[in-house]
Formats: sequence, C-alpha cells, structure tokens
Amino acid sequence: MQNPRLAAVYAKSLADLAEEKGQFEQVYQDMEYLKALCAASRDLVLLLKSPVVYADKKQGILTAITKGNINDLTAAFNTLLIRKGREGYLPEIAVAFIHLYNERNSIHQVKVTTAEPLSEALRKRIEEKLKKDAGFEHIKMDTEVNQDIIGGFILEYNNNLIDASILRDLQDVKRQFQRNDYIQDIR
Repeated sequence: MQNPRLAAVYAKSLADLAEEKGQFEQVYQDMEYLKALCAASRDLVLLLKSPVVYADKKQGILTAITKGNINDLTAAFNTLLIRKGREGYLPEIAVAFIHLYNERNSIHQVKVTTAEPLSEALRKRIEEKLKKDAGFEHIKMDTEVNQDIIGGFILEYNNNLIDASILRDLQDVKRQFQRNDYIQDIR
C-alpha cells in the first residue's frame, strides 16, 4: 500500500504551509516524532491502515497519543488526513516531509555501517572528509553496527554506496577463485 507520489504531495503541502506560518522547524520536529512513533509501534501503523476501525476512533487514539507532543498545525494536518481517509500513509508522509526538509536545508543524509560502534573522533573525521570531498554543507549521520561485515565500513549517501568492508573483500576473493581468473583455459 505504498504510494510515494501521494506522500510527496501531502508532505510538500504541509511544508509549504508550515513555511508560510513560520513553523517549519516545529513541524519538522513533529514529523521526526511521528516517524519514530510509527517505527516503534507496528500496532499504531496497522490501526491507521485498518479499514475496520472508524475514523473517529482513529482520530481519538492519534490525538491521545500525540497530545502535548506535536503543535496545532501538525494536529490539524493529522485530522485532515483522517478526514480524507489518508491516515494510513502517515508514516510515508512523515518520511517524505523529513526528506523535503533536508533537501530545503542542504542537509545530506549519510549512513555508516561498521562492525563496532563508531567513536566520536572517527565520526567527525568522516564528516569532515565528506564535507571536503563531496562538498556537503550539513550532514546528518546515522550509524549502524553490523558485526557480519567483520571490519571496515559501508557508507551510503545520495544513492551512492561505498563498501570498504572486510566481508566484501572476502567475497571478491571467493569470486576470483570460483572463476579461476589465474588459470588459463585448457583446450
């Protein structure tokens, strides 16, 4: 039931209205909160997508969960989504809004996967290197620990993937042995 086009349209509308009202930062924080809320509670997402639960029940539940945590503009937007029957797309809309916010503020989303937790000094070195080499102004870095990569790192940004992991090196060596690159063909 994913619909990125619909999510982008609603996110752009909300972003334009928030900028017009001078609440762009606040709505961004609200969308971060809603994204985290949806990621933490699969039941909430299933409730929002459920055709069996009436809209007034969904409105009451969403209001109770978010009361005091989001501003009035975001609450009114949520009400509009429920009234239009688009509440099931709230997680996608939140992600699209965050992407739009990052785009408008020249913030580049970077994901670094390492075998062990990244130290703060190394994190800063990676940020400086990206700012210098890729020309990024602002960087928002997410880190992930995956012991399966053995060592090294995997860096993802702007649809680019730099895989400098030990696991990748071992896979490359394995492929070379399987293809027998160093043995001439016997006729």
